[in-house]
Amino acid sequence: MRSIRVLVPGTTGRFRCGGLLVELQTARLLEQFARVQLVTYRQREPEHPFLADLLRLEQPGCGPGEPLWLVSWGFDVPQLLRRLRGRATAYHAHSSGYGFDLPAGVPVLAVSRNTLGYWGDRAPRNPLYLVPNALEPMWLQRGARGSSGPRSIDVLVQQRKSSRYVLERLVPALRARGLGVEVQSGWVDDLVDLFNSATVVLYDSAPYWRGRGVSEGFGLPPIEALACGCVVFSSLNHALADNLDPGVLGHQLGAGTLAADLDRISAAVQDPQAWRPQPEALEQLLGNTSEQTLAQRWSSTLEQLNEHWDRIAAGEPALPGSPRAGFGRQRLRQYFANRIAGLALDWQLRR
Repeated sequence: MRSIRVLVPGTTGRFRCGGLLVELQTARLLEQFARVQLVTYRQREPEHPFLADLLRLEQPGCGPGEPLWLVSWGFDVPQLLRRLRGRATAYHAHSSGYGFDLPAGVPVLAVSRNTLGYWGDRAPRNPLYLVPNALEPMWLQRGARGSSGPRSIDVLVQQRKSSRYVLERLVPALRARGLGVEVQSGWVDDLVDLFNSATVVLYDSAPYWRGRGVSEGFGLPPIEALACGCVVFSSLNHALADNLDPGVLGHQLGAGTLAADLDRISAAVQDPQAWRPQPEALEQLLGNTSEQTLAQRWSSTLEQLNEHWDRIAAGEPALPGSPRAGFGRQRLRQYFANRIAGLALDWQLRR
């Protein structure tokens, strides 16, 4: 098994975010199977090697004795892959929609089916794998999903990524109905305790991601809330649709009218048991996102990555990607064909 180098821009200050926590967790999981190094490339840190230094010291190579480089940081990926040309690499893909293409032969480790489908369309000849994110053990160990006792917060909203609709219309309307709504905006030392205190959790990230032009890569917060026994009302954009089966595990937020949201959320606060997930579906979801389950998936995926790069090192050429030349003409022809068909249908409907 090759050693693994997990690339992150830095681990402190402005680089601390959900994506970093996932990569740190990934590095910890991978230590079960190989020697793992965390490598930074924007911020020098004394406890971690720096990418530019390693590249100066080492010659490119992708053979069995060479490390596997894991890149993940969205907008930085094209530049990193250029710097790592000739080395065994893989893209740990979270959000999709950044617009870049991948070099032939670079595998994609997608954290959701939504992201897998994106790269299945954009890079159909690259090796593709599904390796979802894992819940930290604390959510499964301390989440009060079986608790039916009273909770101090009727409705919890995390301000970051939340929509104007939720913050400016829904929250005031819920408060006007007498519900206790907490909008969490700052740092929280114990998120498990906070979620264990909430009856209903609202998560509406669709406008946030649409404004940035990329996708919800996995959507951990709703799953964390479910692990704590909360009733979840959520948008169903991107990877959220992977897991939040409406009416089975969660409920759609913004379902047609403000009145519909108010009535359903109020009912969930009054009788949360009637609105909680179906127990079998919840246990299956949490089991599928446990670190133990994901470690098994990583083990199998790493074996396949090693075999892939062994073949490349032995001289087997990577399949080329689908040529982009001509796509514009095809789309233009399809546009006019659709337009003509639409006009014909409109004429028939008016007769």
